[in-house]
Amino acid sequence: MDMTGKAVFITGASRGIGEAAAREFANAGARVALIARSADRIAEIAGEIGENAIAIPCDISRFWEVEQAVENTVRTFGSLDVVINNAGVIEPISRLANADPDAWGNVIDINLKGVFHGMRAALPVMRAQGSGTILTIGSGAAHGPVEAWSHYCASKAGALMLTRMADKENSEAGIRALSLSPGTVATEMQREIKASGVNPVSKLDWSDHIPPEWVAKALLWMCGSEADDWKGDEISLRDPGIRAKVGLT
Repeated sequence: MDMTGKAVFITGASRGIGEAAAREFANAGARVALIARSADRIAEIAGEIGENAIAIPCDISRFWEVEQAVENTVRTFGSLDVVINNAGVIEPISRLANADPDAWGNVIDINLKGVFHGMRAALPVMRAQGSGTILTIGSGAAHGPVEAWSHYCASKAGALMLTRMADKENSEAGIRALSLSPGTVATEMQREIKASGVNPVSKLDWSDHIPPEWVAKALLWMCGSEADDWKGDEISLRDPGIRAKVGLT
């Protein structure tokens, strides 16, 4: 994919999938806006990428901050072509019966409301320009319960429905909305899951997880017309056919 001149807005860009995506899209010619609460880290990554990257500190659980970050991106780059809703958390891992309500709600604020905020801030811009792609990091947890992950499963199920809603209401305006379920990825989140010792996912060996760079390559591929068959739906990176299309082995 040649992304020369395209403006890409990436949440959770301070590490893991978000950082890998920022580097992958920049290598493809895109101008990237790195969005995260970790101001120093995204500034460091943006400096390494070079003049086609900007760092915008932002708490995605607050709509006004996301709206301002989108405005800053458009002001800097002149457009908003791709939004990647990547930021997400899973701690605290706990069963429903003893979950802390405030901590549970904080996960919803980031994983679900954060996705809504990204879409809500981006859609007016994309509708006005008549094009745009919204990509959201999904999960197999959206489709079935996982012990001690009630907050994560609920938020990912909700985020998938937001992708379907974004497609239903905006596809006629030239906007593409897709979700990517990557499987388990070698990121800090997996270290937290491992440390919890709860449910089968925590028992996986580190070698079972795919590198975040694979996810970044899949996101880049999803910006092309070859992924149009999945508009309004979710693509699974566990699917060997999808891995072949993306060029992963």
